[in-house]
Amino acid sequence: MSVNIDSRVVAPGSDDLVDEAWQLKEEINRQEDVLKQRYDFFTDAYRRSKVYCYVQDEALIGFAAVRRDGYILFLAVSPDHRGEGIGKRLIAHVADDHETITCHARTSNENALQFYEHLGFEIKRRIDNYYEDGGDAYYLKLGSDVGLADRISDLIRR
Repeated sequence: MSVNIDSRVVAPGSDDLVDEAWQLKEEINRQEDVLKQRYDFFTDAYRRSKVYCYVQDEALIGFAAVRRDGYILFLAVSPDHRGEGIGKRLIAHVADDHETITCHARTSNENALQFYEHLGFEIKRRIDNYYEDGGDAYYLKLGSDVGLADRISDLIRR
């Protein structure tokens, strides 16, 4: 990663970077037709989460909003910065704080599914009509059964 990329953590209850996160989410939505959450839902969930962020020159280039139980509500990396290890590092931050990590991903979101499966997430079940727009989802889990922190650390070193 570039030396001018900073890691930040936004504590639950804070509005820090919420507008920037919304803009990044919307950019990805326009390009890939994923991350379709409404503004009120997104900002409410963001403010209730611990948010791990990567910022370059004061621009948000990636974030993961995570509940206290290790459930990832949102994970987004700027298309211009994919392939730089930012997503892996965001997951590694989550792994530092949780024994298991879970999330949902659209069954049609091949990029997300490949990313999560590469990190060792397993599809636990399919949920039809999970999303507000009727889209289907997979529930994914990366668990403590294999030593989550060690597994993620190994991936980051690759």
